[in-house]
Amino acid sequence: MDVELRQLRCLVAIVETGTFTDAAGELGLSQAQVSRTLAGLENALGVRLLRRTSRQVTPTAAGTRILARARRVLAETEELVREATTGDASLRVGHAWSAMGRHTVAFQRRWAASWPEVRLQLVRTNSATAGLGEGACDVAVVRSEPDRRRFSGVVVGLERRYCAMATDDRWARRRFVRLADIAERTVLLDRRAGSTTPQLWPEDQRPAFEDTTDVDDWLTAVSSGRVVGITSEATLTQYRRSGVVFRPVRDAPPIPVRVIWWRDERHTHAGKVVDLLTELYRR
Repeated sequence: MDVELRQLRCLVAIVETGTFTDAAGELGLSQAQVSRTLAGLENALGVRLLRRTSRQVTPTAAGTRILARARRVLAETEELVREATTGDASLRVGHAWSAMGRHTVAFQRRWAASWPEVRLQLVRTNSATAGLGEGACDVAVVRSEPDRRRFSGVVVGLERRYCAMATDDRWARRRFVRLADIAERTVLLDRRAGSTTPQLWPEDQRPAFEDTTDVDDWLTAVSSGRVVGITSEATLTQYRRSGVVFRPVRDAPPIPVRVIWWRDERHTHAGKVVDLLTELYRR
């Protein structure tokens, strides 16, 4: 069964204009062509879509259902074409948790000032590639090592690691904590998109772990006092939460912040993202 976009456009035009004659004028076809196109759609679907009288054309019950789907298909097709033909006029930057941290606002404003013709959109996707692997963005900001077989990228900056804890935690009065201290606690991890892994500790000195897949759930659990978390300093800026405080992890290595893209398809504006973020992190 082959249904063509021109057939769906014909159905929508007939219903919206009210007559075959008016639909023909809108589509730039003859009335006979409109009739044949609609008949082809009805034959392909095996149902009657329109009820014709001398005065009006109205959808059948099946036609009403198909019409709603046809409009959605046509709208999505238009969006697909727009996306393909205006790729250089827009840029989607993915991130999993904390965007660019304290540099997020400056990045957006500097981008708008430097390249006003390119619409910038930040997209949060909780995955290891911050949405790049899922097609949700054009380039991504990540804080973990990407799959080098699929993605290329560069480090644009480093961020300190912080321990998140409840405000009434016994460590809340400290100026900093150490990894050995945290080994006595239960640490909440996002193994899919987070920047903390069990390998941060020696194998024989690792804390207990629990898993989460969402930053809001992570913060809620930490505020309960039952677990602690380790995160980049970017989280402090992006997710201030009542009931949670952050203390530096003094002996933990910093977190590399990377901009990544598909190895075989680097977006036109990827270099601009790298240059701007490198400058912001250097400051």
